[in-house]
Amino acid sequence: MLKDPRIARLITLITAALRPPAGAGRIVLALGFGAVCHTVFAAGVLAMIGAMFFGLSESLGTVPWPWAMLANAALVLQFPLAHSLLLTGRGGRLLTRLIPGPHGATLATTTYAIIAAAQLLALFALWTPSGLVWWRAEGAAFWVLTAAYAASWLRLLKASFDAGAEVQSGALGWMSLLARIRPVFPDMPTQGLFRLIRQPIYLAFALTLWTPPVWTPDQLALAVSFTAYCLLAPRLKERRFAARYGARFDRYRTQVPYMLPKLTKDRPDAQ
Repeated sequence: MLKDPRIARLITLITAALRPPAGAGRIVLALGFGAVCHTVFAAGVLAMIGAMFFGLSESLGTVPWPWAMLANAALVLQFPLAHSLLLTGRGGRLLTRLIPGPHGATLATTTYAIIAAAQLLALFALWTPSGLVWWRAEGAAFWVLTAAYAASWLRLLKASFDAGAEVQSGALGWMSLLARIRPVFPDMPTQGLFRLIRQPIYLAFALTLWTPPVWTPDQLALAVSFTAYCLLAPRLKERRFAARYGARFDRYRTQVPYMLPKLTKDRPDAQ
């Protein structure tokens, strides 16, 4: 397992971060951003897991109807729009300018993770439930769906690790600043679940939307909206990969399907 390049990257980053410090301001900034990032990240993910488990029937939003429909629609739209726009060239430059001083570029991935996590937290904490429950699983159906829901989240965790845990969690930025090194992004992911499909993170995310044991019109609206996002947004990601990796990504794209695994066991030759 220690030969896994993903684990080797994490070990290198952690080892560098544990070197004797120099520069109190930089250290405080790095640790502060790390604490904020992972606190908000955990809160956003837990809010999403809990809210969808109950089909969005339990939340803190209190906007009166029918205005709640507009408020909920705005909450749904704000996540994919900002999430995608911040990944463009102009969005990346904006991320570097959000932190005054010389460390904005180093902290960009952490800043991005904080914003994304805050968006998720807002979406699921501020949702105004419709109050209508169509179906609530009971007995064996409850346990089957709960197991499928948990498995979908574990699949999402695995896919995120395969893509580079330090980037997906926002740790790359603040740990690089703490270690006084330039952030180095993981190589193009082709291992783990990426050997089966090109977009395992988006597929796993979509599966979490359709496996909760409680179904409401709220959950259906969210599932349809975010499934469309999961199918379309990776196209923008693949444009960036094509520009960055060129022929190597083209070979990988011809050998590995987009979202549904092949029945054969062909393996990508992305070297």
